[in-house]
Amino acid sequence: MLDMSIDVQGGYSNGRLDELKRRAKAARKAEKKAEKEIAIQQSGSTSTKNKEKEDQLSPAQYFALRSQTIEGLKKNGPVQPYPHKFHVSISLSNFLKKYEHFQNEQVADEVVSVSGRVQLKRSSGKRLVFYDIHGEGLKLQIMAEISRHDSNIDFETIHGIIRRGDVIGVQGYPTRTKRGELSVIPKHVELLAPCLHMLPHQHFGITNKETRYRQRYLDLIINRTVRDNFIVRANIISFIRRFLDSQGFLEVETPMMNMVPGGATAKPFITHHNDLNLDLFLRVAPELYLKMLVVGGFDRVYEIGRQFRNEQIDLTHNPEFTSCEFYMAYADFNDLMVITEELISSMVISIKGTYKITYHPDGPEGPAHEIDFTPPFRRVSLIQGLEDATKEKFPPSNELHTEESRKWLDALCAKLNVECTPPRTTARLIDKLVGEYLEAKAINPTFIIDHPQVMSPLAKWHRSQPGLTERFELFVSTKEICNAYTELNDPQIQRERFAQQAQDKEMGDDEAQIVDEVFVKALEHGLPPTAGWGMGIDRMTMFLTDNNNIKEVLLFPAMKPEDSDKADELARQVEHEKAAASSHHDKHPGNEAKKEQPSKTESNAFKGDNRQDSLRNTCDKLQKAALKEGGKKGQDIAGMFETGGIKFYHLVMEKCGGDIELLKVALEGMNKEVDENADDRKGGSGDLAKMLLSASDEQLAIICFVPETVTEWKPKEWLIEATSGLDVEILSEDITSVTAVVKADVENEKFPLKMRDAVVNAGYALLTNKGLVPADDSDDDFDLAGAYEDNGIEW
Repeated sequence: MLDMSIDVQGGYSNGRLDELKRRAKAARKAEKKAEKEIAIQQSGSTSTKNKEKEDQLSPAQYFALRSQTIEGLKKNGPVQPYPHKFHVSISLSNFLKKYEHFQNEQVADEVVSVSGRVQLKRSSGKRLVFYDIHGEGLKLQIMAEISRHDSNIDFETIHGIIRRGDVIGVQGYPTRTKRGELSVIPKHVELLAPCLHMLPHQHFGITNKETRYRQRYLDLIINRTVRDNFIVRANIISFIRRFLDSQGFLEVETPMMNMVPGGATAKPFITHHNDLNLDLFLRVAPELYLKMLVVGGFDRVYEIGRQFRNEQIDLTHNPEFTSCEFYMAYADFNDLMVITEELISSMVISIKGTYKITYHPDGPEGPAHEIDFTPPFRRVSLIQGLEDATKEKFPPSNELHTEESRKWLDALCAKLNVECTPPRTTARLIDKLVGEYLEAKAINPTFIIDHPQVMSPLAKWHRSQPGLTERFELFVSTKEICNAYTELNDPQIQRERFAQQAQDKEMGDDEAQIVDEVFVKALEHGLPPTAGWGMGIDRMTMFLTDNNNIKEVLLFPAMKPEDSDKADELARQVEHEKAAASSHHDKHPGNEAKKEQPSKTESNAFKGDNRQDSLRNTCDKLQKAALKEGGKKGQDIAGMFETGGIKFYHLVMEKCGGDIELLKVALEGMNKEVDENADDRKGGSGDLAKMLLSASDEQLAIICFVPETVTEWKPKEWLIEATSGLDVEILSEDITSVTAVVKADVENEKFPLKMRDAVVNAGYALLTNKGLVPADDSDDDFDLAGAYEDNGIEW
């Protein structure tokens, strides 16, 4: 209570009056501060202290909190998080070019509007905030200072709302800081699209390949180099288009669904047209349609588009891929070899600036190959090359189609230990020998020419070597990138070649072609002498971006469903659609189909068996899910260790449901050896220390694993210190691991989820205190003093 005593003159003493004024002023200041904090909470802004707590949230907790904040903004303001429009006056690339000449500390008078995604936010007190915004593969610094702020929303509120990952718009003055970095000093900042999810740490990026391929948008946000791969891909397609256009070719489009899967030796996908009640094939190649257009008078045509082949998925194959095919009347395969050398060598030097590139066929950690695209390319005749490599005399080329030649080739493959799975046709046996002895030696661009007729049903016979064709394949670093030949234009011989392919199909070769009478009829109208050519865009991109995995050059590659439940659901959906399609015509009068119903006894017995199967299936699914989650996170922390050198990790396992046995399965997935040939590598963290935690409603399950090679801390010590204050029941322990559970205690408000987060936070603090993880988790070496000096603020 204030002392309100009066002096002898009947008034307040000067000292008392000053004290009264001071306290009244302090009260008004406290009141304003309280009002401001309430406004900040309502707007979604967060104090520095709360921001530190926010950084310790799990991704799920962060998403829930951020979603709640954005909902609050939509209802109460002071900003709308999803505005309809923001005018951008200059792109980031043009901004960096236009103001490149600025001197340090120079500030423009004009106001510009830019936008981008926040990749880094760092605050220097309440008066200065820095952002790095990214867009177009470029970075621009935003230097927000309170003295320049000119908006109806106060400085602290708007900058308290913005988080890493948000898309923001900025209106302000171009400048170059005292340290020489081009920046914008904003007078107005606007939230354009909030990011509700916690982005991966910029230092570590996304290390799990499966996450990168499934969430390519996230991969592009975090890993800027990924963007370059797809720019190179676009440049390859643009270059091919310009080259062919300049040669007088016409770009066309042909059907993707066909009644006959022709044009290439490949297994097709099958789809169903409901209205026609007709099975159709997704195209494996556009070849036959393009040659029909040449028959019709388009002498030079090409198509760049998607093809679909129902074959294996591996490092160089995807079920759908992009190819370019062109057909040129009055040319032969010799002409196309010259055109191929000119096209590819000029494309490489246009995109890479040199004929010689470096390529790592086994990935970035493997040996490097220097590939020289300087023309002319080496040429190897197929049969002659095999004879030189195997030191065996092959049957005459005009007898390769006989059964005797097939048996001889079968015996030769067995003798040389060259594997060939059934059916062991002549074409497949020769193809395996070529892969073993010719393709494997083709590092620099190499033409393999003069293929046997049994391997090339659409190619024209060789004019000087009976039994062979005028065909070539171009190989680079052991992989085929081009295929071309002088086209077969005799309809009678074409029909015979199709018939031979049909025999191979009857022997079990799913990739063999079938007779296409529509195409043969087109040939009967006269196809002029023509040469055809095809190239895989994806593989060419792999070479020019130094990637040995085709998924790295496909924006959205084919992936398995993430878990078996989704796979089962998709399978049921497909079966439902097939059943609906097959019954389309049965709905008409007279076409109804009657179904027999099982008896009640049979039905009950079936249900009893199903219960047992269901229990087994559920157990298997849980174990598979735990193993998969462990494998993924194992690969993640293995990548983090390679980048940051951290040996100790806390990992929350979502798929284990507080079950200690499932947690053991997850640990097994983490520690298993990595399959280097797998697309989605898992495990590989057996030499790292980790604490696995999984919570259910009843208990918190914990496993501490510390390999013998890590000597800084023992697993039991780690567990006891991290769970201090909890009633821990240790289930088992050995040299490298300890397992334990903590039961829920509702009366004392000890819930498994809360305990899990508390253990993670306590464990992290312990690791930091022991120097086992970096204490500073900042994105860069931001200099606070320098930031103030840049902004003219005394430090």
